[in-house]
Amino acid sequence: MRLSELMRGIEILGISGNPDGEVRSVCYDSRQCKPDGLFVAMPGLRTDGHEFIPDALALGARFILHERDFVSPSGITAVRVRDSRQVLGRLGKNFFSHPSARLCLIAVVGTNGKTTVTYLLEAILRAAGHSVGVLGTVNYRYGDKHIPAPNTTPESFEMQRILREMADHGITHVVAEVSSHAIDLRRVDDCAFDLGVFTNLTQDHLDYHRTMENYFQAKRRFFTELLPAGGKNRPQRMILNGDDPWGQRITREARGGRFIYGLNPPCDVTADSPHLSLGGIKARLHFGKETLEITSPLLGKFNLYNILAAAAAAHALETPKEAIRDGIAALTQIPGRLEKVSTAAQPAVFIDYAHTDDALRRVLQNLSAFRSGRMITVFGCGGDRDRGKRPLMGEAATDLSDLTIVTSDNPRSEDPLDIIREIESGIRVPKFTDMADAKNQPDQRGYLVLPDRKEAIAAAIGTAAVADIVLIAGKGHEDYQIIGARKFPFDDRVIAREALQQRQSRRNGS
Repeated sequence: MRLSELMRGIEILGISGNPDGEVRSVCYDSRQCKPDGLFVAMPGLRTDGHEFIPDALALGARFILHERDFVSPSGITAVRVRDSRQVLGRLGKNFFSHPSARLCLIAVVGTNGKTTVTYLLEAILRAAGHSVGVLGTVNYRYGDKHIPAPNTTPESFEMQRILREMADHGITHVVAEVSSHAIDLRRVDDCAFDLGVFTNLTQDHLDYHRTMENYFQAKRRFFTELLPAGGKNRPQRMILNGDDPWGQRITREARGGRFIYGLNPPCDVTADSPHLSLGGIKARLHFGKETLEITSPLLGKFNLYNILAAAAAAHALETPKEAIRDGIAALTQIPGRLEKVSTAAQPAVFIDYAHTDDALRRVLQNLSAFRSGRMITVFGCGGDRDRGKRPLMGEAATDLSDLTIVTSDNPRSEDPLDIIREIESGIRVPKFTDMADAKNQPDQRGYLVLPDRKEAIAAAIGTAAVADIVLIAGKGHEDYQIIGARKFPFDDRVIAREALQQRQSRRNGS
């Protein structure tokens, strides 16, 4: 593509070299640059892309887009812009011929529930006969293709590339988890969205946003700025949680068509007569005067909210009610979201991604309603992330569990014991010295520290009776553990199944 075409709609502060050269590729990672490519130099959170311009040139880049002073060598075209990161998405939109204009693009925004809502919408839209792609925390997928997800929401140029691939492969609808980071870093500014779903807002990511108000403003910006800017010849709609105070605030502050969902009146999409059990959810959904009986294998009240969000979004897209019913019923399991890894003859063991105090509390509240024995919880907190939620998670876990085992999550560059000490500062129940001490006091609620996550999972499952429920929280679908700067293979589901087998072998041997 000619440089002049690639820069269409972009404010240029200055240019040196050939303004109409042929650009063969675009890269923002200097290691990925190719001959006759354009390198976008962006300041990052840890490094500055301007420092890698020589590396890009060495690999054959002949065009440099920059926002800081740069003297271009002979034969190199340099384009200066005000904000390289903001421009990257527009470059992708131009380079890939605005793929989202050809798609029905749905964003799911919020702290908790995004992944589940995307899976539900995927199932519903498929039941309606649509070809569906998904961008989210677990992976990016369409057709038979599954791509590992380095971020919940792709970088802006990659977002445009993947959307182009999806459109070219006949995908008609794309459901995307859109994170607060993605909104703040302008990864989705140049996407034309048809629908935005808001799940809820609870404390998370304050290591980045600093305050809850800043965190909210990132979410709000999607509904007040990005969704209305879609530019399509059909109305953009908001799907908002009417029972969440932050959702109520978006309802007041954002203009445009909307559907409100929730269990408390007044809501456009709601449910009555819900029956929640370990077998799943049964409820009657209301869409104004229309009703729909649904069943779902998913568990708990929070998943009823996720079902309402997906059903409201599908209703806004005029999806047949039969497809909504069939799609909800068809979704049996979501990777790492209250995923059961045990059998009927074993303690009920669940793996969940809950990594905020609100998510952890909700999962435990819902599981507690089904238990006949003890509630045993294993969890930790990630390193180099929001430290303020650590004591809150300690409080949530121990408030609702008979035995809590505090362990490591992804410690990254932090000392796991330092993270655990911050978790402990929110705990108000006694601490057991070791597992033997916990076993000797079966009627005493308390907690134990086992920094080795594998040991912690094995200890929880090893001590559990068949009537007990074990929740292993925080990492969900992740198949790795980050210690220092390295990723090591580690999957809670695999470790839990191994521990269950060892537990069964011990009992068979005895």
